[in-house]
Amino acid sequence: MKTLGVIGGMSWESSLEYYRILNQATQRALGGLHSCPVILYSVDFAEIETWQHQGDWQRLADRMITAAQSLERAGAAGLIIATNTMHKLAPAVQAAVAIPLLHIADATADRIQAQGLQTVALLGTRFTMEEDFYRGRLTQRHGLQVRVPDARDRATVHRIIYDELCQGVINPASRSAYRTIMAKLVAAGATGIILGCTEIELLVQPEDTPVPLFPTTRIHAEAAVRWALGEAG
Repeated sequence: MKTLGVIGGMSWESSLEYYRILNQATQRALGGLHSCPVILYSVDFAEIETWQHQGDWQRLADRMITAAQSLERAGAAGLIIATNTMHKLAPAVQAAVAIPLLHIADATADRIQAQGLQTVALLGTRFTMEEDFYRGRLTQRHGLQVRVPDARDRATVHRIIYDELCQGVINPASRSAYRTIMAKLVAAGATGIILGCTEIELLVQPEDTPVPLFPTTRIHAEAAVRWALGEAG
């Protein structure tokens, strides 16, 4: 089994989920006491969050590239960035290393298409919902139709992620707010919902909406294990 390099800490709450799922998926595949060979580079999320909201994406790119190159030197055969938003920098990271970067949006699109869905909603940070690096990859590379909440609801989704979920706060009132937002998206034609921030699945569960959920942490981690085992898809 190939060794995976994980750029994590954004937040550590979701990185913990990544580590758990990577190992559980490996054990299901190989049995016994098997676990996933992982090298983790965990950043200080306070710095990352500050630079994100300052729009200092060059500094963020430098930090992600440093992490990726460190993992490559340490022996990782492939990389995953354990967060959706920082895939904004995936092209720069991939260009800086010789090993493959396994993109979270590709894994998610594969799962959506396997269920025969075409029109999906996307929840995430405002960067993920509003910019083209994620939505554009889903539409242009995979042919999906992607809808996002309106501006007011995007602000609510973003605030809950940073002020609560990234700090380990699970608030029933926020779950109710997400349910309302998801209901609007379903009414507008979404047949599935991408939980496009790795913390959202700490709050939202399948019973919170009548359409399929696509939890990107789980989807990404399971796809990474299949790749590490040499399996297709």
